[in-house]
Amino acid sequence: MKILLLGVGMQGKAALYDLVQRDEVTEIIAADWDIEALRAHVAERGYPCTEPFGKLKTGGNRSSRKVRCEQVDAADPESLDRLIGPDTDVTINLLPKDFINPVASAALRNGVHMAFTSYITPELKAMAPEIEAKGITILPEFGLDPGIDLVMLGHAVRALDSVEDIICYGAGFPEADAADNPIKYKISWTFAGVLKSYRRPGRIIRDGAVVHISDSEMFAPENMHLVDIPGIGRLEAYPNGDALPYADLLGLEQTSLRNIGRYAMRWPGHCAFWKTIVDLHLLDSEPVMVDGTAVNPQHFMAAAMAPWLQYADDERDVTIVRVEVKGQKNGKPKHLVYQMVDKRDLETGFMSMNRTVGFTVSIGALMIGSGQLTKRGLLSPVNDIPFDRFVQALAARNIEITVEEL
Repeated sequence: MKILLLGVGMQGKAALYDLVQRDEVTEIIAADWDIEALRAHVAERGYPCTEPFGKLKTGGNRSSRKVRCEQVDAADPESLDRLIGPDTDVTINLLPKDFINPVASAALRNGVHMAFTSYITPELKAMAPEIEAKGITILPEFGLDPGIDLVMLGHAVRALDSVEDIICYGAGFPEADAADNPIKYKISWTFAGVLKSYRRPGRIIRDGAVVHISDSEMFAPENMHLVDIPGIGRLEAYPNGDALPYADLLGLEQTSLRNIGRYAMRWPGHCAFWKTIVDLHLLDSEPVMVDGTAVNPQHFMAAAMAPWLQYADDERDVTIVRVEVKGQKNGKPKHLVYQMVDKRDLETGFMSMNRTVGFTVSIGALMIGSGQLTKRGLLSPVNDIPFDRFVQALAARNIEITVEEL
């Protein structure tokens, strides 16, 4: 199987690591704009490579010389077409979100399957008939959140005859011993992206009524609640975007739901701190003048805080996905809880955020390339991923999903 990996950043490095371990993968083209950084990473990891990086590190040569480094300019269709060729089985796109549509268009032009982790775009959704007609598979939203959560959701909803409540949680934060700064948070994703998400409006259904949450009120006390996670402790949860489209995605009528919500989780105190920051307009995106220079407050906060929120080499992050679904099965009430809790692997150095995103999209690509996913067109993790097989694939990478009936 030949895999093209576009984008070898934080999550791409984990995807590359996973692909190297798989005997069924015979060739990997790792492509990034920063070709020198890519080559340095491949050499440091000691991956079997077609380029002369010197002696391989112990344990690196799982198969004969199967990684090739290439430079890609994702803004140039010719650069993409040069790599996304007909002899490529699957493309994994881990480039920034701005390149979702160009890469999907190139995959469509060249008739190559693709998997990626970001939310589907309207432009990609409009391509769905062409994708199906071309006979290729494109699997979007297949990382941690979205991704693992959507597979859990689909399976939980299908396990019930009717559904009343859907509550989803996603989280990435330092484990207790590493939460040693004033806000008990460290960076396992782009901090600019985190702060942007902290000014995102949301919608939930609470006790049968649709609740609109403004972008300045997501951290308000009335919009948060506490959750106890076994083995981790008590966390506070706050709204994470618009939950209502998930009803449509799951084939449910919004009017039939008593509660639906998507929430992120952090250590207690997070919401109070960031509500103060929001109220002080320090997460506004409208520039202010500072000594004659226009400064975006949100960008300033990201740049000023990021250096002080880094993990040490011996510190671990925690990622959590938790899905709670309540409803009826055979006339009896049921409360299902699907949960994944993962931590950094100190042996490989990969953060849990890297693992749960990069490994998941790698699993998706391998399912497509091996023929385990035979459906063609624009797929959805909610409906098109075989749950048991996916759980087994994660377990083989020491990522466990548990299912409990309360």
